[in-house]
Amino acid sequence: MKTSELRANIYRVFDEILRTGKAVVIERNGRRLRIVPDESASIIERLQDRPEIWACDPDSVVELDWESEWSESDKA
Repeated sequence: MKTSELRANIYRVFDEILRTGKAVVIERNGRRLRIVPDESASIIERLQDRPEIWACDPDSVVELDWESEWSESDKA
């Protein structure tokens, strides 16, 4: 990332670093800088929200018949 891009999006970049725990590399005058969080985000904090999971009825998932999706070699 170039410094001009960082300047234009600094708060978004900082929020992303804190959310993911991943470092961002910035290039300035041919040299590289890394912005890293003091503490890495936990695996739970890094989980992405998946609203599509909650869009179905949980009981309907329990009742699914997966037998047609499996072959005999998968069952062994």
